[in-house]
Amino acid sequence: MLKIRKAADRGSFDHGWLQTSHSFSFADYYDPAHMGFRSLRVINDDVVAPGQGFGKHPHRDMEIVTVVLSGELEHRDSLGTGAVIHPGEVQVMTAGTGILHSEFNPSATAPVHLYQIWLLPERKGLAPRYEQRAFPTAGWRRLASGSEAEGALKIHQDAELIRGTFAAGETRDYVLTAGRHAWVQVLDGSLTVNGLALATGDGLAVSDETRLMMRAEGPADILLFDLG
Repeated sequence: MLKIRKAADRGSFDHGWLQTSHSFSFADYYDPAHMGFRSLRVINDDVVAPGQGFGKHPHRDMEIVTVVLSGELEHRDSLGTGAVIHPGEVQVMTAGTGILHSEFNPSATAPVHLYQIWLLPERKGLAPRYEQRAFPTAGWRRLASGSEAEGALKIHQDAELIRGTFAAGETRDYVLTAGRHAWVQVLDGSLTVNGLALATGDGLAVSDETRLMMRAEGPADILLFDLG
């Protein structure tokens, strides 16, 4: 089963300092038909204006992954972490028993474009933690993993997060183990997945499929979630 979540159908809001699109119900956006997919609970596509950001706020019992596409995002939390996330870098935060953090665009001139992803953890009450790592900006690379995959950031969930960039006309097949599911999120560009056309901002829920046949119509950049 393949089900497209079109970019234009997401919950989208312009708050002035923040332009955001929610693939799933989040904050004041509620759609009972889109509450998440498997362990995925939030996929937010955010653009934060220069000098603006999210003030200190709490999280609990959630695995939070942040991918910066352009600009810079400054992070501070109650663990004492102070870091700036750049394009090509990925942040993983286990909220666990509770964490406070803030996110801010430190630039006076350039917006920051990011995706923030929340996954339900494998269990509640985990110790809060923070990790950040730079990854190659091209190719096919595993960003986060619940299976201790080499080079990937650790998440406490049966999930793999892979980022793939494609040149125009490039093809790639991805094999899903029986019983697993996938979500494809297009960060930029256009491609087909098993013959279905996807463009920037589109998502695709995948169940009861064993192979994803992907072909880029032009340059494309995607996130692929392999989910239990």
